[in-house]
Amino acid sequence: MSDLKAIDKQYVANTYARFPVEIVRGKGSLVYDETGKEYIDLGSGIGVTAFGVADDAWQAAVTAQLGKVQHMSNLYYTEPCARLAQTLCQRTGMKKVFFGNSGAEANECAVKAARKYAAEKKGPDHYAVVTLENSFHGRTLTTLAATGQDHFHQLFQPLTPGFVHVPAGDIDALKAAALENRAAGVLIECVQGEGGVNVLDKDYVQAVAAFCAEEDIVFMVDEVQTGNGRTGKLYSYMHYDVTPDVVTTAKGLGGGLPLGAALLGEKVEYVLGSGDHGSTFGGNPVCCAGALSVIGRLDEAFLAQVARKGELVRQALEGAPGVQSVTGMGLMIGIKPAEKAAGDVVKALIGKGALCLTAKDKIRLLPALNIPEELLMRAVSLIKEQLA
Repeated sequence: MSDLKAIDKQYVANTYARFPVEIVRGKGSLVYDETGKEYIDLGSGIGVTAFGVADDAWQAAVTAQLGKVQHMSNLYYTEPCARLAQTLCQRTGMKKVFFGNSGAEANECAVKAARKYAAEKKGPDHYAVVTLENSFHGRTLTTLAATGQDHFHQLFQPLTPGFVHVPAGDIDALKAAALENRAAGVLIECVQGEGGVNVLDKDYVQAVAAFCAEEDIVFMVDEVQTGNGRTGKLYSYMHYDVTPDVVTTAKGLGGGLPLGAALLGEKVEYVLGSGDHGSTFGGNPVCCAGALSVIGRLDEAFLAQVARKGELVRQALEGAPGVQSVTGMGLMIGIKPAEKAAGDVVKALIGKGALCLTAKDKIRLLPALNIPEELLMRAVSLIKEQLA
């Protein structure tokens, strides 16, 4: 491990504060370091490995496609790309899909679609996008500008202009900002992940959707972290009885391979034409084959189990010694310690054999959606012991 750490330090850009753990193999929700020590994985690569590490069905789908063609330019058709777009539209009611490589790219596509729609319908001065404070939409200059957290902005000025941030839950502030700035779109996360696992109120989300419909503003929901079964529904907006004009997603979609998607609803399905947007690797057939394996297993019975497991975790933690509050939805859970620092708790849990995440002042759990209940509750016991 020491040699690897030295190589990493010398040759990899210093953008990650890595934990002193080298993961060399795993199966499902158990991973192992180079010494053979076992860890319960409660982060799933930040919500990416939806069915855990080295999932058999996912591996079979990916390797079968690798044996056919691993990449083809978007100048040509490939079946996994078309089939995945069809599946996503049929499962959501959306009309078209643009594939990229990441959540940030999906959000960039959403912004472009909203701005082009507004420019054509209302004029080029309608380009602003309203987002929420504590949001997180990516690390490109444009998606950083969309992100409603000032500390992400400080070193990279000037950011892409045209983004306005308002407090979550304040519909009057959102309406005022949208009208004053001639907004092309509104972009929200129904559960703010990086912002602290904050669940938006249903009445508020419905009010945002209604306002956007009344004013012909493109209503966009960022499902990069919340999507693909994470909250107990295929996409989190489905808990809110709203229909977005654009849904963006990534992370768990590819099951471990880089894949992002912007799902375009009826309002904007024809806004982007030939040459308006593109991605060399977007819709890669291997990534799409993996995604088809993931999405195909997210049926109602499975999603109900995700919701049930999340409820078990919340019941076990709410009111437990050392726990101030528990937030989240499905298997996207935030735990705010009463006294200890979340980062210190996460570091201590590594020693106990559990890998967790943080989100601001909370411990964040994003386990594989199919984590066995026994393993999940064993990990919860470790968290409770550490917090008490």
